[in-house]
Amino acid sequence: MTVSSDQNTRMLTALVRLRGALQEARLPLEVAGVAQHRIELEQMIDQLEDYVIPRQMSVEAPLLVVVGGSTGAGKSTLVNSLVGRRVTTSGVLRPTTRSPVLVHHPDDGHWFGQDRLLPDLARVDHVTNDQSSLQLVASDTVPAGLAILDAPDIDSVEEHNRTLAGQLLAAADLWLFVTSAARYSDQVPWDHLKRAAERSTAVAVVLDRTAADAVPTVAAHLARMLASRGLKDSPLFTVAEATVDEEGLLPATEVADIRSWLVSLAADPGARGAVVRQTLDGTIRTLARRTHVLADAFQEQVSAAEELRAAAAAAYDEAAAALALQTGDGTLLRGELLARWQELIGTGDLLRSLDRPVGRLRGRVVSAVKGAPQQADRVTLAVESALENLVLDHAELAAARTRTAWEESDAGRALVAGEPSFGRAGPDLRRRAEAEVRAWQEELHGMVRAEGAERAGKYLAHGVPSLGVALSVLVFARRVPELHDAELGRTLLDAVLGPEAVATVVERAGASLERRMGELIERERGRRLEIIDGLELPAEAAEQLRAASRRIDDRRFEQSTGRADDTP
Repeated sequence: MTVSSDQNTRMLTALVRLRGALQEARLPLEVAGVAQHRIELEQMIDQLEDYVIPRQMSVEAPLLVVVGGSTGAGKSTLVNSLVGRRVTTSGVLRPTTRSPVLVHHPDDGHWFGQDRLLPDLARVDHVTNDQSSLQLVASDTVPAGLAILDAPDIDSVEEHNRTLAGQLLAAADLWLFVTSAARYSDQVPWDHLKRAAERSTAVAVVLDRTAADAVPTVAAHLARMLASRGLKDSPLFTVAEATVDEEGLLPATEVADIRSWLVSLAADPGARGAVVRQTLDGTIRTLARRTHVLADAFQEQVSAAEELRAAAAAAYDEAAAALALQTGDGTLLRGELLARWQELIGTGDLLRSLDRPVGRLRGRVVSAVKGAPQQADRVTLAVESALENLVLDHAELAAARTRTAWEESDAGRALVAGEPSFGRAGPDLRRRAEAEVRAWQEELHGMVRAEGAERAGKYLAHGVPSLGVALSVLVFARRVPELHDAELGRTLLDAVLGPEAVATVVERAGASLERRMGELIERERGRRLEIIDGLELPAEAAEQLRAASRRIDDRRFEQSTGRADDTP
């Protein structure tokens, strides 16, 4: 299959877009199966950056053969023997900790710079234990067009070795899998081989370190295992147990078949290109397919986040509704507030004056209320305390309900565990509530002044605190007008401001109180929803992933048929 330069460019653009979509697809919530999906996501991004995108940019680069396999299978000895000199160190003690080694022809060095394959690994020209480095070794015994990379053990007891081995194998054009008679049936290598078969990675197998008389039997069994796992076309080489020379190299005859096969691949651009295209196309196809799985996983995240958001919203909606109701149904007219209010309305001749004609009453009322500043202050403080406690009670209840609801799911439980004070109202709520209540009381005083300026004259200024308190009492009972203690306040305000003005002022003051209290609860709701918003789970990300996958499939179809596709 011949692929044009334009088709390569279009595929490269699609791959870059896929990487961007995957990078946006964070999976922060602890939903079922998310641990594996996170690994998949990281592996897919790594494979795009380490292999697919660099290889798509340079399909003519040397064939990268990654030598990997089980612990103690003899990978490093095999690499040295294939090269013909010691280029990589085999470990006597396990796990061996060193950087991977890439051996290439001197003329091919420019293909393996920092901007090429495995860009996250720093390039070095010396032996090092730094596993974030890639040791480059130039050797003229390696044919041009071929590079050999010695990877860590895929079943190493050290996690970083295993992770690095998987990363390197995912960047291979050809995986030279090395095993032995003692290890060829181990499960871990076969898990890697299964994934290689699924993405059509080119694989060759070396049965190493096997007694000569056991080679036929073991090789036959191994061949059957390969066939049953979709790898029947993979070349199988055998290397009998042999004594290494003082350089640590196997006899040349033992590795002659493997070396001859690799040299022939390097010498034949068509064959080399076919291996690269097989692995690259299979990897791209697999990435596109796996992207749909991750899109589903991301959608699960969005759904889980919406469930948590809805639970918090329901708790705070209930709190806001209850708070709005209780600021006007007489709930607040009890306890300390009721006692202080009754003290105020019982001062002097105030109550006795309420049965006089309105014209004479107004003067008596003003005279009475202006003589009770201390009682008014005490009621004002009681109003502040009652409102602040009411807000705090509902905010605490909403926070506790939200916590209970969130702890019913794995996703919510993990978020709650990260917030020690999750089930409590915000630490600054009391201060903010105090400021809102005082601002509201000042607003009431302004309403009294504005409505009573023409009716009560100069005396009004002295009675504003008491009249403001009376107005707050009417607001607290605006939904139960028959409440006796509130009726006394209404009679007082009617006498000073007039019934029509009082009705208007009570409605305005009640609406203002509901708004202020609602904003306090809304701020508390926001504290919970900020946690969800901070997860950065855009609803459109799942579709962006699917669109990126479909775009890859379109490009693959274009390459396979040679038909131009105008899809961007």
